[in-house]
This record gives sequence, structure tokens and C-alpha cells, in this order.
Amino acid sequence: MSNQRKGADVPAQAPPQPCTIVIFGAAGDLTKRLLAPALYNLRRAGLLPDGFALIGVARADKDDAAFRRELGASLHEFVPGTVAADDWQWLAGRMHYVCGEFADPATYKALAGRLAEVAEKHHAGGNCLFYLATPPQAFASIVHRLGEAGLVAETKDRWRRVIIEKPFGRDLPTARALNRDLLGVLAETQIYRIDHYLGKETVQNIMVFRFANGLFEPLWNRDHIDHVQITVAETVTVERRGSFYDATGALRDMVPNHLFQLLTLTAMEPPSCFDAEALRSEKAKVLDAIHHFGAGDLANVVRGQYAAGTVGGRSVEPYRGAPNVAPNSVTETYVAMKLLVDNWRWAGVPFYLRTGKALARQRTEITIQFKRAPLALFRDTSVERLTPNDLTLHIQPDEGVSLRFGAKVPGPSVRIGDVEMSFDYEDHFKATPSTGYETLIYDCMIGDATLFQRADNIEGGWRVVQPILDAWSEEPRAAPATYAAGSEGPAEADALLRRDGRQWRPLA
Repeated sequence: MSNQRKGADVPAQAPPQPCTIVIFGAAGDLTKRLLAPALYNLRRAGLLPDGFALIGVARADKDDAAFRRELGASLHEFVPGTVAADDWQWLAGRMHYVCGEFADPATYKALAGRLAEVAEKHHAGGNCLFYLATPPQAFASIVHRLGEAGLVAETKDRWRRVIIEKPFGRDLPTARALNRDLLGVLAETQIYRIDHYLGKETVQNIMVFRFANGLFEPLWNRDHIDHVQITVAETVTVERRGSFYDATGALRDMVPNHLFQLLTLTAMEPPSCFDAEALRSEKAKVLDAIHHFGAGDLANVVRGQYAAGTVGGRSVEPYRGAPNVAPNSVTETYVAMKLLVDNWRWAGVPFYLRTGKALARQRTEITIQFKRAPLALFRDTSVERLTPNDLTLHIQPDEGVSLRFGAKVPGPSVRIGDVEMSFDYEDHFKATPSTGYETLIYDCMIGDATLFQRADNIEGGWRVVQPILDAWSEEPRAAPATYAAGSEGPAEADALLRRDGRQWRPLA
């Protein structure tokens, strides 16, 4: 979707059909920091229907007015610039609240009554999108209760859809169980498993970049590419999420979802069309082709945990000193791995993935490193070694693309220096800031599942990492490698690439 605001040169897309959005967990951080700003941005872009209503559901005892005040305050805190009063008033006038426990059938009886009331008041019709911004242990229970109350039954004239946040399971067995629970109530076409990374413009641009440019797609294979690096680096620490994070770790939290989304978009074959099912089928094939981790392959996985250090000039205590983290915790805050995609396009091309907290710099990017050109032409010059070309897709925090290549240094002798051409989304397209959720919420309202995960995509990601989880669980006392907060990660991660004659793209 376009993030163009009113008055922009590019016309906005058509708003969806009238509908009501129901947010379970409406008092939580996700709603305040991301969902409310995203809905405000959609209103600013003219991409909410005139017949629109929002109902928040949470345990906190409050009324509609208090709910509106809280979300209004969050907009002023999390939306860059000045909040437009007319757009906020339009949105606030359509906000309503239901107080109740997620497991209590009475909550859903009250919700059904409120849905009918606000749909009539705001001409929102019978369409409804349920957003589960809740802890994952509540997903199955909420969907079960919605089914019991008849709130997810679809007819010819109305749709009912459910957005589910990550984490989608803790491992392969729990992911399969959750899929069974959801599919016992909902059709697959009603389930929208969300990954906000896919709302980023540059992530979507991977497809356009590859398949719309005759320059790059012919090079996108084992004949020309030496290796691929995918990095999701964070400067934030575990902060006050110790209870959740210490039971989860970097592998579960980031790899089967965020990193594998980037991997599959980078490695997939061209789909027959930009239809959701065609695209998701190609992504599933990539996961199926990833070389299975056996006992001898665990040397291709590095786990680390941050120690004390300095991030951005701020002193950081060690992970084990964070609130609600066990003092002898062996939970990883960093993971790096080498994967092989065993198909015709990628045979022999390693994919190196890394993610971690408390690192030197926030950066999410995909780097395609091409094979070196032969040195033969330069054998009688001062050039001793040719630097490989690389193409980097920058996803966060600055969205854009850069290409590094060699050029002659001015002067009488032949010397080669690295130069970089770069393209920045914000500068070129005058893009305005967004949360990444605008695209995904809009797509769900119009019924486009392209950027959402299918059940087999979820299970395919867990199937890849399950042998790693199993091996780690057999040695529960094995401590991860340590790295100083504010560094680029553990030395063992550097060694993972160095033994292949390669090195990570620097974070700093």
C-alpha cells in the first residue's frame, strides 16, 4: 500500500469496505505504540472507510472516554510531528471499549451487543476484523470463544477475519497444535498471521527489485552470488521483558519469523503472479529446501549472551543482571547461523543469518555479495586483490538500497577504490514515517493475504530450527558465548564466517 498523505501527487488507494476492528489487548503497549498510530496514519492517507468503528477489549475497568483519552495521549507520544486535530477527532469518535476477561463467555456476549450497536451507529456494516494483540497463550482461547459466540461466522454479505501476532508457537509441536486449534474454528482464509517486518517498504521492494528489473534477476543465482548475509541487529537490551525473554531467547523470538521472512523473499523463485497463494507457495518451497540440521551441523550455529558494556554512550548491565532474568541464565540474546538452500538456484551458496540485542548499532539489512571478478586483467598492475561487489537492501532504520563496486582512483597508476551508490526511500519518494503496520492492517481489511503467513510457512520455519532447539535442550547448562554490550557480537560468530574465508558486513 502507499503511505502517501493527503495532497500527495500519487493518488491514494481506495478505502476498504465498511468494517469494525476489534482489538483484544487494547490496553497494551502494542496498541498504544503501533496500532493506534497506524490507524491514525491510515485515516490521514484516506484509507479507512467512512463506515468504520474500533472496539477495544481488555481487562482494565474503563469507559469509552477513558479509552479515547489514553489512545489520544499515545498518538502525541508516538506519532512524529503534530497530530492533526480533525483526523484524530474523526477516529476518536469511532472508538469504543468493552471491559472483560478473555476467557469469560460474558465478555463475548457483551462484545456481540456492542458490535451490533456501533456498526449501526457508524454504518460499519457486518464486516469485522479481530486483532489479537495479546500474549500468545490467549490466542486459541479467544478464537474458541469467538467461535462459541458466533462472532467469526461468515456469510455471503459479511467477512470475519482474525489477525494473530507472533510468537506463533514455541517450537514445531506447539505451532502445529496452535494451527489445529485455530483451524478447528476458522478457515485458513480467515487467519492473518502477522509479521510487521513485511510491512516495511523495502521488504516488499525485494520482490519488485528482483522481478521488475532485468538487470538483477539474471544474476540472482549460484553462478554469480558468493553468499548472502541477513542481519537484524538491535541496540535495545531485554529491558523489562525479562520474564518473557528468558523463556524465549533470540532463536525463537526472531529466526523462524522475521529472519526467515527475509530469507524466503530473497531466495524464492518467481511466483506465477502476485497472488497470495502463489507467493506463499514459493516461500514454503524455500523453507522445505533448507538443508536439515544434523548433529554435525550444529557447528554452523553460534549463540551468544551480552555482558556489561556501553551502547550509544549508555552503560548497560549484563543480561543476567536484568530484572526477572535468572542469575545463571543460559538464554541466548544473540544467534548466528549458516544455512544452505538445496535447490538448483542456490546450491553451494551459504546464507549467513545473525540477530542480537545490545549490539553496536540498530540495523536490519540483506547483503548479496557477488563473486569476485578474475584478477587476470590486472596482473601487471599494483592491484593485488579485487574487492567483491555487494548489493545491500537496507530495511531498518533507514530504508533504501546501496551497491558497492570498484572504480579507478584518479592518477597515473591503476589503483582501484571502493565506491557506493545508494538510494534512500525517504529522500527519493518523500516517504513519510510509518509504523509498518499500516500496510498490513489495510491489506487485511481488503482481504489481501500476500504479506501474511500461511500455516505451512509457520510450520516450515519451526521445522528448520527444531533440531537446534532439541540439541540445546539436551545440554541445558551449556553457556552461550559472551559479547560485550555495544560490540558487534561474539568472536565465535566472526569465526563462523572466517573459516569460509568470509567476514560479516560491519555494523558500525
